Amino acid sequence: MKKALFLDRDGTLIEDVGYAHKPEQLKLLPGVVDGLKLLQKHYLFFIITNQPGIGKGYYTVQDFHIFNNLLIEILKKEKIEIQRTYFCPHVEGCDCKKPSTKYVRQIVQEFDIDISSCWVLGDHPSDVLMGINAGCRTIYLLSGHGAKHFAELKEKGISPNFIAHDFYSAAQYILMDGVK
Repeated sequence: MKKALFLDRDGTLIEDVGYAHKPEQLKLLPGVVDGLKLLQKHYLFFIITNQPGIGKGYYTVQDFHIFNNLLIEILKKEKIEIQRTYFCPHVEGCDCKKPSTKYVRQIVQEFDIDISSCWVLGDHPSDVLMGINAGCRTIYLLSGHGAKHFAELKEKGISPNFIAHDFYSAAQYILMDGVK
């Protein structure tokens, strides 16, 4: 069975500028490329992202795909492969918005993934909660909106396995703790 990293996108891999969908808004966060390179021989990478801007009418599904494909191409030029991106376009009232585990369960089945060897990395409490509910280990990133929502994480009693200041620190932790 394979191991995977389930990655939030905005605020985890790229700067969260609020409803990012224009190519000029795409900027990788520091340490993302180096961190992914550290982990790529041990894990498959999947993006799972909430995109309520689609449901709110700020941008279209096509805009999302153009923007996301640009990110995939930038990473591919760095010899980093994202297996697939899963996204929730809804604002509310669906079964796919994080912390739902719908996409994690789908990935586990489609790609023969050992869920107990997986990690979720994200900058929102819903990312961590998705990982916990799915049976993954979790890292809460203080990048993106992580610092802003840190109090909410504590108030709700959500306990990630590790809290990292940036993506590279998270990758180092995973290598020390999770690669077996």
